[in-house]
Amino acid sequence: MIFTAEHAGTHIDAFCHQALDMRLHGGVAVTPSVQTPAGFTQLGIDTVPPILARGVLLDLAAQRRGRLPEGSLISARDLEEAQRAQGTEIRRGDVVLVRTGSDTVWGEPERYLNGAGVSGEASEWLASQHVLAVESDNVAWDLPGRVDERLGVTLPGHVILLVQRGIYIVENLNLLELSAARALEFTFVCLPLKIRGGTASPVRPIALAQTT
Repeated sequence: MIFTAEHAGTHIDAFCHQALDMRLHGGVAVTPSVQTPAGFTQLGIDTVPPILARGVLLDLAAQRRGRLPEGSLISARDLEEAQRAQGTEIRRGDVVLVRTGSDTVWGEPERYLNGAGVSGEASEWLASQHVLAVESDNVAWDLPGRVDERLGVTLPGHVILLVQRGIYIVENLNLLELSAARALEFTFVCLPLKIRGGTASPVRPIALAQTT
């Protein structure tokens, strides 16, 4: 028997995890026939296919020589500058991993939970690159508790990516080995569990990287 929360540890969010004005991705209305006691009948984690794609690491922590300040907000300019400094290119269909350095304090819960988050406009910028998924080494991709002025919500990235653009979010990644190896481009593999009607699934993502 395995007993766990869907959003525990490293996990991927399903499109049914977030709604805007009671509508999921694709305009699916959240009704009793969609959100049931046995899970969601549409857009559950069981509908997410295996992910096999090119991965790109934007290692902000390495560029700033340490973990980003606690409670700070990552802007679109930060991501653009990281991409330019690394000499990497984000392409349509990529999986983009954002490293804040919070993977270095996993054993310190209070510090980890107060890590940097990605702003709404940075999520918009990534969505404009037509990526398949985004990922981070923090607890919630967004900055928990911070209200986005444009959308008026506390998790703008979840709204923009999951609801509006149909882009998956993976959280709580350990990116230390990729950073240490300077593996900035790789083949990314992620296989969600088929939890019927679930809003997320624990995962063990793998990066297949060629290093020297």
